[in-house]
Amino acid sequence: MASIGLSFDERAAEERPRSLTSAVQERLRADILSTRLLPGQKLHIAGLAKQFSVSLAAVREALSRLVADGLVQASDQRGFRVSPVSLADLKDVTQTRIDIEGLALRRSIERGDQDWLASVESAFDALMAVPYRFPDDPSVHYEVWVVRHQIFHRALVNACGSPWLLGFRDVLHEQSERYRRLAIRREVGRPRDVEAEHAAIVDAVLKRDADSAVAALSHHFSITKEFVELAAPRISEVSGTT
Repeated sequence: MASIGLSFDERAAEERPRSLTSAVQERLRADILSTRLLPGQKLHIAGLAKQFSVSLAAVREALSRLVADGLVQASDQRGFRVSPVSLADLKDVTQTRIDIEGLALRRSIERGDQDWLASVESAFDALMAVPYRFPDDPSVHYEVWVVRHQIFHRALVNACGSPWLLGFRDVLHEQSERYRRLAIRREVGRPRDVEAEHAAIVDAVLKRDADSAVAALSHHFSITKEFVELAAPRISEVSGTT
């Protein structure tokens, strides 16, 4: 390895740019997933370097990593921009997520032990303990709910036994999260009982009823897609405008 034989100070100097790049990457990832950076928005390397007080190279490397994750697009002529959204992409992401996450859930039910079942119950209880959105502004997520929601859905599939499957699942989850966050910003007023959707999945999991659990998960994802589609005209008002 390159760091073998280096002094402590030399290793620290070598590792620092990597840590800065990772920090910028995670900050940009969070801003994209929360829709603080909107689909189609240009990402100016110099401006970001100044904002984060890092080098141009660190920003460029962070953006390149996000390109690999599908959250950023790169063009030789136009630089970097947040990946755009579309109804066709939404349909593809949703169906692929149903296929991948459904398979991971089915394998988890087959292979998971009592500790896994307990972790699913614990994650569900933690999710139910916090509100879905701010009572005084229903277009804004309660951020603790967002974190616990991510933990809950990951807990459902953690026992599948396949790092590859989990890796693909995590990428699809991030893509879906962008659409979901955009949709809640442009709420359409149709009622939805998210808690009941989650409860149906958990109930089937605890009974080890794989068919019902996968069906409930698919239904949950499909409803999210429907809400995004209903909000699509309003989403287009804030997409690609900068």
